[in-house]
Amino acid sequence: MLFQIKAYLKFLWDSKNEHAVHSPFVFSLLTKCFYDKKTKPEYAILKNYRKSLLKNKNFIEVTDFGAGSKVFKSNKRQISKIAQTAGISPKRAELLFRVSNYFQPQNILEIGTSLGLATSALALGNPKAKVITIEGCPNTAGIAKNQLNEFDCKNVENVISEFESFLISENLQASNYNLIYFDGNHSKRATLAYFDLLLPTIDNDSVWIFDDIHWSEEMEEAWEIIKNHPKVKVTIDTFQWGFVFFRREQPKEHFIIRT
Repeated sequence: MLFQIKAYLKFLWDSKNEHAVHSPFVFSLLTKCFYDKKTKPEYAILKNYRKSLLKNKNFIEVTDFGAGSKVFKSNKRQISKIAQTAGISPKRAELLFRVSNYFQPQNILEIGTSLGLATSALALGNPKAKVITIEGCPNTAGIAKNQLNEFDCKNVENVISEFESFLISENLQASNYNLIYFDGNHSKRATLAYFDLLLPTIDNDSVWIFDDIHWSEEMEEAWEIIKNHPKVKVTIDTFQWGFVFFRREQPKEHFIIRT
Protein backbone atom coordinates (compact mmCIF):
# COMPACT_ATOMS: atom_id res chain seq x y z
CA MET A 1 0.00 0.00 0.00
CA LEU A 2 2.83 2.42 0.84
CA PHE A 3 4.40 1.74 -2.56
CA GLN A 4 1.13 2.61 -4.35
CA ILE A 5 0.71 5.84 -2.34
CA LYS A 6 4.21 6.95 -3.33
CA ALA A 7 3.57 5.96 -6.95
CA TYR A 8 0.31 7.95 -6.98
CA LEU A 9 1.92 11.06 -5.54
CA LYS A 10 4.58 10.86 -8.26
CA PHE A 11 1.84 10.40 -10.86
CA LEU A 12 0.02 13.52 -9.62
CA TRP A 13 3.24 15.52 -9.84
CA ASP A 14 4.04 14.37 -13.40
CA SER A 15 0.54 14.17 -14.92
CA LYS A 16 -1.02 16.66 -17.31
CA ASN A 17 -4.41 17.25 -18.97
CA GLU A 18 -5.37 17.84 -22.61
CA HIS A 19 -3.97 21.41 -22.59
CA ALA A 20 -0.40 20.11 -22.42
CA VAL A 21 -0.86 17.61 -25.30
CA HIS A 22 0.34 18.54 -28.79
CA SER A 23 -0.39 15.22 -30.51
CA PRO A 24 -3.64 15.54 -32.56
CA PHE A 25 -4.34 11.80 -32.09
CA VAL A 26 -4.00 11.94 -28.29
CA PHE A 27 -5.75 15.34 -28.00
CA SER A 28 -8.75 13.98 -29.88
CA LEU A 29 -8.82 10.84 -27.70
CA LEU A 30 -8.76 12.91 -24.52
CA THR A 31 -11.34 15.51 -25.51
CA LYS A 32 -13.79 13.23 -27.37
CA CYS A 33 -13.46 10.11 -25.23
CA PHE A 34 -11.60 10.34 -21.90
CA TYR A 35 -13.17 13.67 -20.89
CA ASP A 36 -16.60 13.14 -22.49
CA LYS A 37 -19.05 14.03 -19.68
CA LYS A 38 -22.27 13.36 -21.59
CA THR A 39 -24.51 10.67 -20.09
CA LYS A 40 -24.94 7.52 -22.20
CA PRO A 41 -27.95 5.17 -22.10
CA GLU A 42 -25.55 2.24 -21.65
CA TYR A 43 -24.37 3.63 -18.31
CA ALA A 44 -27.70 2.55 -16.80
CA ILE A 45 -27.08 -1.02 -18.00
CA LEU A 46 -23.58 -1.00 -16.47
CA LYS A 47 -25.03 0.32 -13.22
CA ASN A 48 -27.71 -2.38 -13.08
CA TYR A 49 -25.18 -5.08 -13.94
CA ARG A 50 -23.14 -4.00 -10.93
CA LYS A 51 -26.22 -3.71 -8.68
CA SER A 52 -27.21 -7.27 -9.52
CA LEU A 53 -23.79 -8.56 -8.43
CA LEU A 54 -23.76 -6.47 -5.26
CA LYS A 55 -27.05 -8.09 -4.24
CA ASN A 56 -25.66 -11.61 -4.77
CA LYS A 57 -24.68 -12.92 -1.33
CA ASN A 58 -23.73 -16.43 -2.55
CA PHE A 59 -20.20 -17.75 -2.04
CA ILE A 60 -17.98 -19.36 -4.67
CA GLU A 61 -14.61 -21.10 -4.52
CA VAL A 62 -12.17 -19.01 -6.54
CA THR A 63 -9.17 -20.49 -8.31
CA ASP A 64 -6.54 -17.73 -8.45
CA PHE A 65 -3.81 -18.14 -11.10
CA GLY A 66 -2.53 -14.56 -10.87
CA ALA A 67 -0.50 -12.50 -8.42
CA GLY A 68 -3.11 -13.08 -5.71
CA SER A 69 -5.47 -10.72 -3.94
CA LYS A 70 -4.51 -7.87 -1.60
CA VAL A 71 -8.03 -7.99 -0.13
CA PHE A 72 -9.13 -11.61 0.20
CA LYS A 73 -7.35 -14.05 2.52
CA SER A 74 -9.41 -17.08 1.48
CA ASN A 75 -10.38 -18.58 -1.87
CA LYS A 76 -14.00 -18.90 -0.67
CA ARG A 77 -15.42 -15.51 -1.57
CA GLN A 78 -18.81 -13.83 -1.59
CA ILE A 79 -19.88 -12.64 -5.03
CA SER A 80 -21.02 -9.25 -3.73
CA LYS A 81 -17.62 -8.71 -2.07
CA ILE A 82 -15.74 -9.63 -5.27
CA ALA A 83 -17.83 -7.09 -7.20
CA GLN A 84 -17.30 -4.47 -4.50
CA THR A 85 -13.54 -4.80 -4.08
CA ALA A 86 -12.02 -6.65 -7.03
CA GLY A 87 -14.20 -5.47 -9.91
CA ILE A 88 -13.67 -2.45 -12.10
CA SER A 89 -15.01 0.78 -10.56
CA PRO A 90 -18.14 2.48 -12.00
CA LYS A 91 -16.05 5.38 -13.31
CA ARG A 92 -13.56 3.03 -14.99
CA ALA A 93 -16.36 0.92 -16.49
CA GLU A 94 -17.82 4.05 -18.10
CA LEU A 95 -14.39 5.05 -19.44
CA LEU A 96 -13.83 1.54 -20.85
CA PHE A 97 -17.25 1.76 -22.54
CA ARG A 98 -16.25 5.12 -24.08
CA VAL A 99 -12.93 3.71 -25.30
CA SER A 100 -14.67 0.77 -26.98
CA ASN A 101 -17.29 3.11 -28.43
CA TYR A 102 -14.67 5.61 -29.64
CA PHE A 103 -12.42 3.12 -31.47
CA GLN A 104 -15.21 0.75 -32.60
CA PRO A 105 -12.95 -2.34 -32.51
CA GLN A 106 -14.25 -5.36 -34.43
CA ASN A 107 -12.31 -7.95 -32.43
CA ILE A 108 -11.79 -7.51 -28.68
CA LEU A 109 -9.82 -9.76 -26.32
CA GLU A 110 -10.05 -9.53 -22.55
CA ILE A 111 -7.57 -11.39 -20.37
CA GLY A 112 -9.28 -11.88 -17.02
CA THR A 113 -13.10 -11.87 -17.06
CA SER A 114 -13.70 -11.95 -13.30
CA LEU A 115 -17.44 -11.20 -12.92
CA GLY A 116 -17.70 -9.51 -16.31
CA LEU A 117 -18.02 -5.88 -15.19
CA ALA A 118 -15.33 -4.75 -17.66
CA THR A 119 -16.52 -7.28 -20.26
CA SER A 120 -19.98 -5.71 -20.34
CA ALA A 121 -18.46 -2.25 -20.86
CA LEU A 122 -16.36 -3.49 -23.78
CA ALA A 123 -19.29 -5.35 -25.33
CA LEU A 124 -21.78 -2.48 -24.99
CA GLY A 125 -19.25 -0.03 -26.45
CA ASN A 126 -19.54 -1.79 -29.81
CA PRO A 127 -22.37 -4.35 -29.98
CA LYS A 128 -21.11 -5.37 -33.46
CA ALA A 129 -17.73 -6.41 -32.09
CA LYS A 130 -16.77 -9.99 -31.26
CA VAL A 131 -15.56 -10.04 -27.65
CA ILE A 132 -13.51 -13.01 -26.43
CA THR A 133 -12.95 -13.01 -22.68
CA ILE A 134 -10.71 -15.52 -20.90
CA GLU A 135 -11.07 -16.60 -17.28
CA GLY A 136 -9.10 -19.31 -15.52
CA CYS A 137 -11.55 -19.88 -12.67
CA PRO A 138 -14.59 -21.93 -13.80
CA ASN A 139 -16.83 -20.73 -10.95
CA THR A 140 -16.14 -17.05 -11.58
CA ALA A 141 -16.53 -17.53 -15.34
CA GLY A 142 -19.90 -19.19 -14.78
CA ILE A 143 -21.24 -16.21 -12.83
CA ALA A 144 -19.95 -13.82 -15.52
CA LYS A 145 -21.51 -15.82 -18.35
CA ASN A 146 -24.93 -15.80 -16.66
CA GLN A 147 -24.68 -12.07 -15.97
CA LEU A 148 -23.64 -11.21 -19.52
CA ASN A 149 -26.55 -13.23 -20.93
CA GLU A 150 -28.99 -11.62 -18.51
CA PHE A 151 -27.89 -8.13 -19.57
CA ASP A 152 -28.07 -8.95 -23.27
CA CYS A 153 -24.32 -8.86 -24.04
CA LYS A 154 -24.79 -11.37 -26.86
CA ASN A 155 -21.50 -10.57 -28.61
CA VAL A 156 -19.33 -12.17 -25.89
CA GLU A 157 -17.63 -15.56 -26.09
CA ASN A 158 -16.57 -16.84 -22.66
CA VAL A 159 -13.47 -19.03 -22.62
CA ILE A 160 -12.40 -20.96 -19.52
CA SER A 161 -8.65 -21.46 -19.76
CA GLU A 162 -5.38 -20.59 -18.09
CA PHE A 163 -4.21 -17.51 -19.94
CA GLU A 164 -0.91 -18.74 -21.38
CA SER A 165 -2.51 -21.98 -22.60
CA PHE A 166 -4.97 -19.92 -24.63
CA LEU A 167 -2.40 -17.39 -25.81
CA ILE A 168 -0.03 -19.98 -27.32
CA SER A 169 -2.80 -21.58 -29.39
CA GLU A 170 -2.39 -21.47 -33.17
CA ASN A 171 -5.86 -19.97 -33.64
CA LEU A 172 -4.89 -16.97 -31.56
CA GLN A 173 -1.70 -16.31 -33.53
CA ALA A 174 -3.74 -16.15 -36.74
CA SER A 175 -6.11 -13.53 -35.29
CA ASN A 176 -6.02 -9.77 -35.28
CA TYR A 177 -7.29 -7.95 -32.20
CA ASN A 178 -8.22 -4.29 -32.43
CA LEU A 179 -8.49 -3.90 -28.64
CA ILE A 180 -6.98 -6.00 -25.86
CA TYR A 181 -7.67 -5.44 -22.16
CA PHE A 182 -5.08 -7.05 -19.87
CA ASP A 183 -6.49 -7.65 -16.40
CA GLY A 184 -5.50 -11.17 -15.50
CA ASN A 185 -2.15 -11.47 -13.79
CA HIS A 186 -0.42 -8.55 -12.10
CA SER A 187 3.11 -9.92 -12.29
CA LYS A 188 6.01 -8.70 -14.39
CA ARG A 189 6.78 -12.12 -15.86
CA ALA A 190 3.20 -12.82 -16.93
CA THR A 191 2.56 -9.30 -18.25
CA LEU A 192 5.65 -9.39 -20.47
CA ALA A 193 4.89 -12.96 -21.57
CA TYR A 194 1.38 -11.93 -22.67
CA PHE A 195 2.81 -8.87 -24.41
CA ASP A 196 5.24 -10.99 -26.46
CA LEU A 197 2.69 -13.71 -27.25
CA LEU A 198 0.12 -11.21 -28.50
CA LEU A 199 2.41 -8.97 -30.58
CA PRO A 200 1.75 -11.03 -33.74
CA THR A 201 -1.97 -10.13 -33.47
CA ILE A 202 -1.57 -6.33 -33.71
CA ASP A 203 -2.43 -4.10 -36.61
CA ASN A 204 -1.62 -0.40 -37.00
CA ASP A 205 -4.73 0.69 -35.09
CA SER A 206 -4.62 -1.82 -32.23
CA VAL A 207 -5.32 -0.47 -28.73
CA TRP A 208 -3.92 -2.31 -25.70
CA ILE A 209 -4.91 -1.47 -22.13
CA PHE A 210 -2.89 -2.78 -19.18
CA ASP A 211 -4.57 -2.70 -15.78
CA ASP A 212 -2.72 -1.85 -12.54
CA ILE A 213 0.57 -0.71 -14.07
CA HIS A 214 1.52 0.77 -10.67
CA TRP A 215 0.37 -2.30 -8.68
CA SER A 216 3.94 -3.06 -7.59
CA GLU A 217 7.54 -2.16 -8.35
CA GLU A 218 7.83 -5.08 -10.76
CA MET A 219 4.66 -4.03 -12.61
CA GLU A 220 6.18 -0.57 -13.06
CA GLU A 221 9.31 -2.29 -14.43
CA ALA A 222 7.14 -4.24 -16.88
CA TRP A 223 5.44 -1.01 -17.97
CA GLU A 224 8.81 0.65 -18.67
CA ILE A 225 9.91 -2.33 -20.79
CA ILE A 226 6.65 -2.19 -22.76
CA LYS A 227 7.03 1.57 -23.33
CA ASN A 228 10.53 1.08 -24.71
CA HIS A 229 9.61 -1.72 -27.12
CA PRO A 230 10.39 -0.65 -30.72
CA LYS A 231 6.88 -1.48 -31.97
CA VAL A 232 5.22 0.69 -29.32
CA LYS A 233 4.74 4.26 -30.55
CA VAL A 234 2.44 6.02 -28.08
CA THR A 235 1.62 5.26 -24.45
CA ILE A 236 -0.73 6.95 -22.00
CA ASP A 237 -0.33 6.37 -18.27
CA THR A 238 -3.57 7.15 -16.39
CA PHE A 239 -2.15 5.58 -13.20
CA GLN A 240 -4.72 2.75 -13.06
CA TRP A 241 -4.30 1.88 -16.73
CA GLY A 242 -1.55 1.99 -19.30
CA PHE A 243 -2.71 2.54 -22.90
CA VAL A 244 -0.46 1.31 -25.72
CA PHE A 245 -0.71 2.25 -29.40
CA PHE A 246 1.31 0.89 -32.35
CA ARG A 247 0.58 3.56 -34.96
CA ARG A 248 3.59 3.53 -37.28
CA GLU A 249 2.96 7.10 -38.46
CA GLN A 250 3.25 8.51 -34.92
CA PRO A 251 6.49 9.75 -33.35
CA LYS A 252 7.33 7.84 -30.19
CA GLU A 253 5.76 9.71 -27.26
CA HIS A 254 4.73 8.89 -23.70
CA PHE A 255 1.98 10.77 -21.88
CA ILE A 256 0.97 10.84 -18.20
CA ILE A 257 -2.64 11.97 -18.13
CA ARG A 258 -5.14 12.66 -15.37
CA THR A 259 -8.56 11.16 -16.04
